[in-house]
Amino acid sequence: MTTIHPVGVQLRQWRERRRYSQLELAGLAEISTRHLSFVETGRSTPSRDMVLTITDHLEVPLRERNKLLLAAGYAPVYAESAFDAPQLEPVRAALRQVLDGHEPHPAIVFDRAWNLVEANSALSLFTDLIPPHLLTPPVNVLRTALHPDGLARHIVNIGEWRAHLLTRLRRQIEITADPGLTALHRELAGYPCPEPEPAVELPGPGEILVPLRLRVGDRELRFFSIIATFGTPMDVTLAELAIESFYPADPATADLLRDRPVR
Repeated sequence: MTTIHPVGVQLRQWRERRRYSQLELAGLAEISTRHLSFVETGRSTPSRDMVLTITDHLEVPLRERNKLLLAAGYAPVYAESAFDAPQLEPVRAALRQVLDGHEPHPAIVFDRAWNLVEANSALSLFTDLIPPHLLTPPVNVLRTALHPDGLARHIVNIGEWRAHLLTRLRRQIEITADPGLTALHRELAGYPCPEPEPAVELPGPGEILVPLRLRVGDRELRFFSIIATFGTPMDVTLAELAIESFYPADPATADLLRDRPVR
């Protein structure tokens, strides 16, 4: 059973997670340190505007801001629309345009839990290497990448790429404090890995990015990726979506992608 802490305790936890002192946060929020202390200890109930101001300065994710508002006795202010909701049609159209425009290179859209939301046809280059039991919805992007039966079998630099993905996930956990992501990290970290994982990402000779080195048939393909998010989301669903676009990291990979028929 999950323990729900008073709003003051939760705000203090977020402040400490962001490594602010009470004095620093009070200055940003333009309130007295005494008042902030009273809020954190439960001696004072924060107003709705104060909760929103403090969580904005602490860069608390929208989902957690809603939870803090509820804990303080207020209604949530950020909607959480279903992805197929009518009001998100312009967003879906934009995402589809980005995905289709990225052909013949693979691109995906995933949510906060790393579940696949959308993808372009070029992703079949990756999914053709993954067994069906890992592609049953909801498809978790990290699980399909690192599961010993999944893409991991074909990743030449699996130790390096695994360390890269787990580091990304740990950073996301630090930002969101999401217990579901913590459980996912625990699961993924428990998968066997045939190669050592570097403690710190360091470039190899001539490398400027951590490459995904993928064995497809008798070829080794090399990719790097770019991640994009919505710039000004006011909806929980939009705030938690990300696009990851894969690009060829060498001419041979670019040639194969250009010549490969896309389904």
